[in-house]
Order: sequence, then structure tokens, then C-alpha cells
Amino acid sequence: MAANHELIFLKPIFHEKIWGGRKLDTDWGYSIPDGPIGECWAISAHPHGDCQIDGGSFDGMRLSELWQSHREMFGAVPTAEGANAQFPLLVKIIDAKGDLSVQVHPDDAYAAEHENGSLGKKECWYILDCEPGATIVVGQRAHDRAEFAQMVEEGRWDDLLNVLPIHKGDFFQIDPGTIHAIKAGTTILETQQSSDVTYRVYDYDRVQADGTKRPLHLQQSLDCVDFDLPEITSGEVTTPVIGGIQHLEDCDRYMVDLVTVDGEKTFSAIPTFRCVSVIEGEGTIGGRAVRRGTHLIIPAAYGDATCEGKMRLIVSRVPTSL
Repeated sequence: MAANHELIFLKPIFHEKIWGGRKLDTDWGYSIPDGPIGECWAISAHPHGDCQIDGGSFDGMRLSELWQSHREMFGAVPTAEGANAQFPLLVKIIDAKGDLSVQVHPDDAYAAEHENGSLGKKECWYILDCEPGATIVVGQRAHDRAEFAQMVEEGRWDDLLNVLPIHKGDFFQIDPGTIHAIKAGTTILETQQSSDVTYRVYDYDRVQADGTKRPLHLQQSLDCVDFDLPEITSGEVTTPVIGGIQHLEDCDRYMVDLVTVDGEKTFSAIPTFRCVSVIEGEGTIGGRAVRRGTHLIIPAAYGDATCEGKMRLIVSRVPTSL
């Protein structure tokens, strides 16, 4: 089989977090390190977690290496200098046993200037599972920088933060400048720009194993909070399901779909690559066995890809122009 006509399967990378748990092992069947493991970097070429390719002509190669040496496999992806020349997406599974910090991410312009040329971080969340009564923070209620700073200084978190109830299957788009926090008892599939820049506003005065507190970044947060964002009131997905595909997001950095396979379904060839995560069930893609927890890339050069079985997938791709 020609290398360009191979699916790219990836070995996840796991990150310990103060708020992490063990569900990536107990619920997802991954072999994970000891300790509180909060993140599975499932499809990533970021320097902080560069996935290895699992099998095929490029077995053992890092995704970043494949991106650099065989760009033609990825199709019509906008390219630029610096950070924008890297593989553009990062797909994670997040296991939040505890609350994540209240935080915000910068846009591309701010990150490029202040974070050594990094990309900004636009991201979205699909709620894979959550405990009864679980909530999430998306947005804040201050009207301007001064009011935000005062509410933070006074610790008026209940007044400041927009806390929403969540349910399995909810979806949230988190634009740069959005104050947010994933809360305890939640498992999420996150699709994001390939960036690891986070500015913490509040971390509950938690102490790490070494006795230190994680740093806060109030000045950067004040610079980045967008006070003009519309209020988000629910994560309910209301888009129609057409041909087994439910569209979740279409923005300038990615497009994300929830795909249900019940029997056979074909992904027609498109000008760019697709990232695929199996979140329920099992079956085959391109004749290769997949199951819940499998992550792969369908190269642009692959052509049509046929799926068979009974499963649900999160599928993302990038726009062909910015």
C-alpha cells in the first residue's frame, strides 16, 4: 500500500494533573502512568506532547516529523511562518476528578507577541460523560477590566463566574478571551488549536505535592479577557442530524462533527486531513479495526474512507483558507 494511502494511527501521551483521576484507565482502557492523570493527548504534534505513529510505513515517527517531511499527505492546509507552520490541531480527552483552574486563553496575536511565537488557543468541548449535577464555568459577568480586577481581588467568584449545568452530549465553543473552568466529575473530548498557553485566574489555593501553589497569571488574564462575548446559557446541541452527521462547530480554526455509524458509512475525500476519535462502540475504518479510545488521522491523499460497525466518532478538520 502506498504510504499516502495509509491511515495514521497514534499512540496517546498522558499528562499528570493536580485535578486528574484514573478514568483514562478504568473507563477508557488506556495503560496510563501512576498518579492523577488528567489529560490524554490523543492527536498532537505539540512539543509538550508529540504523539508517535502506531504501525504502518511511518511506525515510531513523531507526528511533527511526518507533518514536516510529508506535508502533501495533509492536503490543503493554510501555512505560514512560525507557530502557524505547525500541525494545527490538538485533540485531548480530559478526566477532571477535581476542578480545573478558572482560566483564559489568548488569541493568536497576543500569544505570538508574548509567548515566543506560540499559537493562541481556541478550543471546544464535547461532554463525554459527567456526574449527576455536574456544572461548568463558561463566561464571566464583569463589564470591563476594572470591574473584573476588583471582583477577583475581592474573591467574589459566585458573582463573577457564569456557572452552567451540563449533561452528557453537551457541546461548548470556547473562544480566546472566554473565562472558563471544567469542573469535577466531567470527562471531555477537547478539540483545539495546537497550543499549550493557559492563564490562570484562580486555582482554589490548592497546594501541589511539592508544597507549592501553581502560579496565577492575573495580568495576562486581564489583557486577554473579552468583555464583549455573548453570554452562553446552555451546551445543548440543537443542530439537525443529517445522514448520521451532527455538525457541532464551524469556526476559522476547525470544523467539528459528531458522526454516528450504524452499519456502513463513507467519508468522501476532501482537500484536507481529518482527525477521528472513536468515543463509543467499535468497528472498522478503511478495513482497520477501531474501538472506543482509538484516534487516527485520515490523510487528504487517502481518498474515500469507509467505516463499518456501530460507533460514534468525533471528526475534526481545518478550513482550507484562513
